[in-house]
Amino acid sequence: MNLAIIKYNAGNIQSVTYALERLGITPILTDDPEEIRRADKVIFPGVGEASTAMRYVREANLQHLIPDLKQPVLGICLGMQIMCRHSEENDTDCLGIFDLEVKRFPEGEQKVPHMGWNKLTDLKTPLMQGLPADAFVYFVHSYYAELDDACIAQSDYVLPFAAALHKDNFYATQFHPEKSGKVGAKILQNFIELI
Repeated sequence: MNLAIIKYNAGNIQSVTYALERLGITPILTDDPEEIRRADKVIFPGVGEASTAMRYVREANLQHLIPDLKQPVLGICLGMQIMCRHSEENDTDCLGIFDLEVKRFPEGEQKVPHMGWNKLTDLKTPLMQGLPADAFVYFVHSYYAELDDACIAQSDYVLPFAAALHKDNFYATQFHPEKSGKVGAKILQNFIELI
């Protein structure tokens, strides 16, 4: 299988690569549009800040390519947020694959950023197939996407939010499957097995 990880200057690429290698997949890391188009599957990872990430996406001329991809695409963390329409983080227009606004968690009794393990609920689609009812995954984020029809898993921290999204061939997780133990490995395996 030819799996491409989109290189756009945004964190966690090494840990995603290691997680895939543990599943028997050796990905290619690229920002070359033709390599991305030819890939059987694409992962759009990310750790960092929305406006900086979008600037790199535009400089690499990927802002039109990514939403037009036809193969399964998985966004992770910042990758998921960049796949939404807009982020409050530095008032950033994003890719618009998911028609959602990404908002900052309100300050209150719970610390922001949300860091650590949290439970998934309301699991849907083949990406979440075979997960235990009490599946816990690892989050690191200060911004979240609201619940809507694209939500295929939710979690709760300060308020209920979309932990994972799905629309057409696009999937995304706010959490880090590559850091989420057996549950995360199962989600990555489910993604690899998507047709």
